[in-house]
Amino acid sequence: MMIEVFKTNVREPKVSRKLIDELTAAFPASKINFDLDDCDKVLRVEGNDFCPNRIIEVLKLNGHNCEILI
Repeated sequence: MMIEVFKTNVREPKVSRKLIDELTAAFPASKINFDLDDCDKVLRVEGNDFCPNRIIEVLKLNGHNCEILI
């Protein structure tokens, strides 16, 4: 099991739901959620088979910043 946490600039719940749908389509076996109340607007992905770089790419293609939170 792999867990990755990303810092994003996603602020709207509606936008986060759209992104979750898109990421779930790409990584159906993963649990994906946002914490928009966190100051880093955290995106958390948990699963066995996902690519962190692809997640960053999906968010950037949708006009959002995304980086792995260290």
